[in-house]
Formats: sequence, C-alpha cells, structure tokens
Amino acid sequence: MKHKSTWLSWGVIPLALALISWGNSGHYAISENAEKSFNAEMQQFYSWTSVLANHASDADYRKGSDPTEGPKHYIDLDYYAEFNSGGGIPENMADAIARYGSYDVYDWGILPWATLASYDSLVSTLRRGEYQKASLYAADLGHYVGDGHMPMHLTKNYNGQLTGNTGIHSRYESTMINYYVGSIQYSGREVSQVDNVSRYVFSYLYDNFKYKDSVLIADNYAKSVSSNTSSTAYKSALWQKSKGFTKVLFENASHALAQLIYTAWIEAGRPSFTSVDMVDEEPQIVVSQNVPNPFSVSTQVAFTVDKPTAVSAKVFNANGQLVDILLNSQTMFGHNTLTWNPSGASSGVYILVVSTSTTSIAKKMVLYN
Repeated sequence: MKHKSTWLSWGVIPLALALISWGNSGHYAISENAEKSFNAEMQQFYSWTSVLANHASDADYRKGSDPTEGPKHYIDLDYYAEFNSGGGIPENMADAIARYGSYDVYDWGILPWATLASYDSLVSTLRRGEYQKASLYAADLGHYVGDGHMPMHLTKNYNGQLTGNTGIHSRYESTMINYYVGSIQYSGREVSQVDNVSRYVFSYLYDNFKYKDSVLIADNYAKSVSSNTSSTAYKSALWQKSKGFTKVLFENASHALAQLIYTAWIEAGRPSFTSVDMVDEEPQIVVSQNVPNPFSVSTQVAFTVDKPTAVSAKVFNANGQLVDILLNSQTMFGHNTLTWNPSGASSGVYILVVSTSTTSIAKKMVLYN
C-alpha cells in the first residue's frame, strides 16, 4: 500500500512534500497565540512565547534527517475498524499494535502517541529544572497539537485522492493559510487543568476528524468558482467557504497547547523559572508558497527572516540537479521577495530550497511552457 510514509524516502521531492504541514506560518501562528489562553498562574510562560513560535516547525524540519519522524504527524483514523463503527480506536499504542500489527499502526500514523510522548518529556524536563529543554519540548508539543487540528492529517483521504480532490492537502493547509493567516484573529480562552491527558488528546482528534468533509466541500466549491486551483479566485473562494471552521481549529489548537503546558507544569510540581536564561534563538525564516503556481513565465516567493542572517535560495529539477541560484549566502532581514524567471527551462516540477545556516525549507514549483 502506497501511503504517506513513502514521502519520507530520500530525495528532493519527497523531502519537499514532507515539509508541508499547516505551513510554517500556520504552525507559527498557532503556537504564538497559545499565550492568549494563559491564566493568572502562567505569567512566567510568556517568556516561552518566542520559543514556541520560532521552533513550531522544528518537528517538520527533522523529517529530512530522521526517518522515524514522519508518522508522528498524522493518524488515519478511518483505517481503524473501531473508529468506523464506534468513533474511537485502541488508545493504548501497545493495544493498537497487538490488534493491527506494528507495520499498519506506523503506516497509519502515530500522531496521538507522539503528542503524549512530547507531553511526558515536557513534564520530565520541568520536574528536573531543565527549562530550556522543556521550552523546546513544548514547541514540539505545539507542532503535534497543531497537526491534530488539521483535518487532513486525520484521514486516509489525506490528499483528497479518494474523492477527486487531489492536492487539497497543501492547497488548504499551506497555500491558502499563507495568504490568509493574518485574518485568523481570536482572543483566547482561559485554561484549566486537564484531568486525563490521553483522553483529552484523543478527544480532540475525534472531534476534528469531522471537518475533513468540510475541507472537501470547500475545495469543490472553490473549484466551481475557478478550475485553476492556483488562481487568486480559487484561493479566495476556498477561504470564504472554510474560514469559519478554520478559525475555530486554529483557536482550539492554541488553547489546547496552552492547556497542556499548564497541566504539565502542575504535574511537574509548579516549578518557578522566572529568571531562567532561555534558549539562544537562531534566526528563524518563514517561506511562503510561490505565486503563481503553476506558472509559465515567472513566479515570486516571499520569505521573512526575524534577524539578519545569510540566506541562500536554489532551484533544483525533479532529478535533484541544480538549475538556478537566486540567492547565494546574502545577508537578509525582514520581508523579502524572490523572482524566478526560468529562461530556457522545460516544463516540469522544480524545487526551491531556501536555506540559512540552521534551516532549509523546500517549496515545490510547477512550470509549464
């Protein structure tokens, strides 16, 4: 069975696909907005906000070097007979493996158990007073919580390939979100302690699964407005049809992250770390999808870096061969735009890789002549 785990095989295109998940901008927003739900006891956690946001996509970046990372970002609930008949799955991983076998469980994704493992690591590091490490585990927790609030990460129809909606995964969670993430505003809801963390995580996964059909309906509507799924008209229609539940998913994800951090802190004994020397932040970069895509003459890519750093941008073909260099270790800061004019290049798939000294982000571009 060819499945999402095949994305993790080595190669430029699989790597580019593997890096897609709510988009960098989506995960950044979810984690940054967790602070809106902090209660009066969580004042010291405001010092974590930049760490949570800037490291929100670390788990995605690990996919390129860690072959065990990919299955942690999704779970195909509808492969489980118990879910289709009763709305739940074996919530103990050992029980799931005993019933279905290790291969299928990992192939269907282990998102809830990865979320719980990050939560346990957060509790342990807080308890030991390793607060810098704890903040990074909290950032990973935020990523997995965000994935758990992206409906297409919860279904075997993860890319719309079973319903004639192929490509909706990235169109919804990356392309559309990159355009409209600034329109997702909410004030937050104060958190309380979670009584049963495992039950809490599985409950929001089950609740969010229902939105997969809403995403497909929005895609069908947007394609009825414009058959060109790269057009502004399509993206606008997709947003208009999906923005109501998308805003709910973002707010719920931010609230869930804050609630889990609060619960982990209580479980660790309510430690105080108000004077902790936090993580020395590396420059962070957010890269948007190129526009237009597909394209025939030229295309533009916007990216933002939060502090001056050397940036390179290179274009590779489907065979991994270098085609063009748009930036060669130039110092950049703030919001920037790159333009690629592929003179003489043939139609096909190309990969843009934007890199700093610590991070590489890949975007798939489609050229047609």
